[in-house]
Amino acid sequence: MEEFIRGIPKAELHLHIEGTLEPEMAFELARKHRVSMPYSSVEALRHAYRFTDLQSFLDVYYQGANVLRDESDFHVLTTAYLRRAHADGVVHAEIFFDPQTHTTRGVPFEAVIGGIHSALAEGERTLGITHRLILCFLRHLSAEDAMATLEQALPHPGTIAAVGLDSSELGHPPAKFAAVFARARSAGLLAVAHAGEEGPPQYVREALDLLEVKRIDHGVRSEEDPALLERLARERVPLTVCPLSSVRLRVFDRMEDHNLRRLLQRGLCVTVNSDDPAYFGGYLAENYLAAYRALNLSRAEIVQLVSNSIEASFLTQSEREDWLRKIRRFDGDATLASRQAEPGTRSP
Repeated sequence: MEEFIRGIPKAELHLHIEGTLEPEMAFELARKHRVSMPYSSVEALRHAYRFTDLQSFLDVYYQGANVLRDESDFHVLTTAYLRRAHADGVVHAEIFFDPQTHTTRGVPFEAVIGGIHSALAEGERTLGITHRLILCFLRHLSAEDAMATLEQALPHPGTIAAVGLDSSELGHPPAKFAAVFARARSAGLLAVAHAGEEGPPQYVREALDLLEVKRIDHGVRSEEDPALLERLARERVPLTVCPLSSVRLRVFDRMEDHNLRRLLQRGLCVTVNSDDPAYFGGYLAENYLAAYRALNLSRAEIVQLVSNSIEASFLTQSEREDWLRKIRRFDGDATLASRQAEPGTRSP
């Protein structure tokens, strides 16, 4: 089953590129830029990855991002992620980046987007991974700051596909950014938003109604509102769920408590993603495997989750249909190979 999960073609739709900064790379970049690290070793930094909530993670996350200083850093970071994703069967990645995390430190917007985009283009040529780039606004900062960041992004048409909303959720409802998202939509950008992770189900409603998002990132607390859950299922609104992240940030105490399978069985378009894998203990395949083992997912449910990832992507309709055919073919070929490998089964 592990081989099947790693091999089946899939999309990743909830991945913060800054959250792929492994401790080894952080120390390497710190040496390059002569930046002081608040940890004595790689092991000490890994030891700090014991979080009690979202804010405790963000404190370490922003410290780590401090070593990203020039265009080549973002290129190297993105390339490393794409190689890991390719090994996990990722054929399409929709990647978040947080320019405000860097521009507030004096890193030019063009260096951030230039390094990420060049690596994505290279990854498509060499690994065959297609991509969409999503600019996320930091919701703990002001809407005015978000609007200024959007204006910096607009001169890069074709590079950015959508805008999103991340960082500290509690106390920063989607409504705060309604005007920013309206401006983005008027410029032809799609929209997604983190909602219903630590924040209440009302934040999910606001993201849908005020920001007009196409997907909800996380959204696991939607289960607390039966009417909202029915709406999500009826309108086929995708949820980009991140199993390991939700456990590491104490949204759920144990993987066995995660509601991913219940949401799937209620007919929601649930997808599996890795969020900030360097901090949460695993990239995409590890998230699938953790959910499979703890929630006793069937093979058919794994295939449904993978198919949902393609359905929920921003690929064109024809591209989605092509990948869904390939997923069905992969599943069928794997089933045939499994049967032929059974004792006493003769190959045709």
